[in-house]
Amino acid sequence: MTSESTSRAADIEAIRRLVATVEHSQRNKDPEEFLGLFHPDAIWTTAHGKVLIGLDAISEFTHKVLPSASWDGEVTYEVVHVLFIRPDVAAVKVRQRYVAPGEESEGAPLYVISKQADGRWLLAACQNTGVVTA
Repeated sequence: MTSESTSRAADIEAIRRLVATVEHSQRNKDPEEFLGLFHPDAIWTTAHGKVLIGLDAISEFTHKVLPSASWDGEVTYEVVHVLFIRPDVAAVKVRQRYVAPGEESEGAPLYVISKQADGRWLLAACQNTGVVTA
């Protein structure tokens, strides 16, 4: 394995850990863990189309809705595809599932993430899209 492919594999693993942390923060309704994943200038569009620009706006929204979110089931996040736009920028397609007794819903978030100087990957631009089944 070349050093480039080793580096790429390490980046993909770091990206999977980032998405796993998103899942963990959602399951535990932990706004601070969730917000720690964002670039300070991030943009986030919710599944309902609310556009949040900057960490302050994302924080205000997250502190308002996440701790009081009510669901009786499980939420899972699965990395479906990673497209490296540059070595330090990736588009990540995620499958998001909420499963509760008698109900299930799915989302298809797209996360554009950037690798920081310290090696951490952070969410930079996110679009959370609900999946409608016909």
